[in-house]
Amino acid sequence: MPVRILIYEDNINLRESLSNLLSLTGDYQVCASFPDCSGVILQVKELMPDVILMDIDMPLVNGIEAVRRIRTFNQAVQIIMLTVFDDNTHVFDAMYAGANGYLLKKYISDKLMHSIREVLDGGAPMSPSIARMVITSMQKAEPARDYQLTPREKEILQFLSRGNSFKMIAIELNISLDTVRTHIKRIYDKLHVCSQIEAVSKAINEKLV
Repeated sequence: MPVRILIYEDNINLRESLSNLLSLTGDYQVCASFPDCSGVILQVKELMPDVILMDIDMPLVNGIEAVRRIRTFNQAVQIIMLTVFDDNTHVFDAMYAGANGYLLKKYISDKLMHSIREVLDGGAPMSPSIARMVITSMQKAEPARDYQLTPREKEILQFLSRGNSFKMIAIELNISLDTVRTHIKRIYDKLHVCSQIEAVSKAINEKLV
């Protein structure tokens, strides 16, 4: 079954190009595309996408606010931000809202397909300059807090912080993929986060790994 993709992008030419590019692969089905996020809650609930490609700077409701709204009722859908912004404010606002990846538009032609596969495999795709920004921020560490993570949860969090996908963690620990997902859900709950990027950022900032 093709992966269901939902696109939010106010530039009509880019929106159509994305739809055409994804449709040509045969692996992805663009279930809909919209120029703004004013109806994002109803649209996501009705269309049930696997992945959302989300622009940031859109009229009516911007992409970051749209991600916040989605995360109030859906934690499973994978959201990749597609944007021209690479400043700290937009990057971290998107992360803390619950985005799973952050791809600059200038890298779309080369990186989009890989980024979708990576996010579906449990990764957190980021453009190189964004990754450097995140690492720089993480190095400004805060004192550790006790989130009562189990030894296994800490072990999995360490694997996540090294960039391992869910499948790779399952293989390394000789456990099932469903077991990995269960542990990661508990980690998210204990850390009060909604995404892998946010979990890793918090873990390194607070010296949990």
